[in-house]
Amino acid sequence: MTKFLEILDDKSELVKRALKLSVGRIEEAIAKRGRCSIALAGGSTPKPLYEKLASQNLDWEKVFIFWGDERYVPADHPDSNEKMAREAWLNNCAIPAKNILPIPTGTEPATDAATYEQTLKAYFGDKPAQFDLILLGMGDDGHTASLFPQTAALDAGDRLVTVGQKDQDPRITLTIPVINAAHNIIFLVAGANKQPALQKVFHEDCDPKDYPSKFIQPKDGRLWWLLDAEAGAKLSPDGAIYAMKSK
Repeated sequence: MTKFLEILDDKSELVKRALKLSVGRIEEAIAKRGRCSIALAGGSTPKPLYEKLASQNLDWEKVFIFWGDERYVPADHPDSNEKMAREAWLNNCAIPAKNILPIPTGTEPATDAATYEQTLKAYFGDKPAQFDLILLGMGDDGHTASLFPQTAALDAGDRLVTVGQKDQDPRITLTIPVINAAHNIIFLVAGANKQPALQKVFHEDCDPKDYPSKFIQPKDGRLWWLLDAEAGAKLSPDGAIYAMKSK
């Protein structure tokens, strides 16, 4: 694994850097493997990135869109990650409809998680489920995707997709092994409210079951943490770019 930590001046610069990285990884995957699979994050931070991706001159026929997690709501619900990504990006570019593979939320959570796992297996075929790019956010409790602290989803190591739980609300999420198998992972984290969790996640003694973002340690891939200055203030007072090789 190669891990990068980049602290940008503000959210605008974070989005600009994320755009450059994302486009580069998409083009790289298409050049190397003939297509690019992306798992999207929800939340507010990636929305401006999605808006900018819509205007990029990419080979959209070869880009395939998945989701890293989804709230258990209909696709037209205001809280839907699918709805946000479609409105900000996917409805505004030439990507074929068949290349968009959202998480189903119409039956019951365990059934829909199993259905999405079959969708992933159909796409990857006899090869391991290895996304070219996964975009992630981090909550102020240290969760990522729908992998929340001290929940059963953290132990779902034998599946590709499982049911996550936020309080009493079920969600559907990729599992830790699938995320860690990705060629490239980009975290986008903004805001001073993320400082305490980031300090925990970047501390070597952190228990990942308390701060699940710590679990994201790709074995062979590249991991970028992109932070705005407010989020990263306690990690580097000056702002910097670090490349950290794993042991």
